[in-house]
Formats: sequence, structure tokens, C-alpha cells
Amino acid sequence: MKNLGQLMKQAQQMQAKMAEMQEKLGTVEVSGAAGGGMVGVTLNGKGEMKKVTIDKSIVDPNDVEMLEDLIVAAHNDAKAKVEATMQDEMQKVTGGLQLPPGMKFPF
Repeated sequence: MKNLGQLMKQAQQMQAKMAEMQEKLGTVEVSGAAGGGMVGVTLNGKGEMKKVTIDKSIVDPNDVEMLEDLIVAAHNDAKAKVEATMQDEMQKVTGGLQLPPGMKFPF
């Protein structure tokens, strides 16, 4: 029974660290780019879009599709960086504890 109490204590500590990490991720900003930096997207650590930048030289009313594709590519680049940042933070919280495939934090 002593081990169960210790396990519960560790779970509470991890939960507190998770809450702290989620708060921290809300303040982190990560940028992604496409088209050689002509389009940029900035997301916070929670994946919320904060900013979009578009170089005026690529704005062509006759080729809106290219611009749309570049925005999507920049967003995907930023999202991949956010996920990598989140993964790094999770490893700090879990102490490198490997979770089963498909099991992600936060729940």
C-alpha cells in the first residue's frame, strides 16, 4: 500500500508540472515560413495563430492559389515546430518516461 501512496504523490506532482507547462506554452511563439521566407506564420505553443506576414512582392491577384498554398505551408511548418517544442517540454515533465503509442499529453 505504501507504493500506491508514493505513486499518487508522483501523479499529483506530474499534474502540477503539466499545468505549469501548458501555461508556459501559451506564452511561447513559434514561426514557420514558406516561399523562401516570403510568407510567415506565427503560432503560440497552443497552436493558436498569432500573426501572418506576406511579402507584397508575391501578392498577385491572378495567382491567389499560390499565395494560399504558401500560407498553408508556412502554417504547417510552424505547427511542426510547435509540436517539437511541446514534445521537448513533455520530456522535461515526464522525466523521459516513454508513453505508449497513441497516448498523448495533455489528456
